[in-house]
Amino acid sequence: MERDQHELYEYARNRIKQKKRLYFHFIVLFLGSIFLFVANNWLSFYPEKKWWIWAVTIWIFLFMLHVIKVFVTDSFMNKNWERAQIDKLMLKQNKKIEQLKNDLENSKSTTT
Repeated sequence: MERDQHELYEYARNRIKQKKRLYFHFIVLFLGSIFLFVANNWLSFYPEKKWWIWAVTIWIFLFMLHVIKVFVTDSFMNKNWERAQIDKLMLKQNKKIEQLKNDLENSKSTTT
């Protein structure tokens, strides 16, 4: 397998792992929410308060952060984005180096 194909394969494999973990997180959230509801209402675990709503709300918020990470952040900031940023920074550094060389040459020519 060529290097480019291998990189594409690894990227696809990592994305599938991320999505698989997200789906697993959703299933655990769903089953956990049911368990918390049952524990609060039917098993009479602190039945005077509806604490399960707060727990599920916080859990849903964390799940939404996970969704944003997988579908927004990681799909936007992928390998191509990294390469473009590296190329941009390298070009900027090369320009600065050239500018410093030119400044050094100009200062040498004016002193002699």
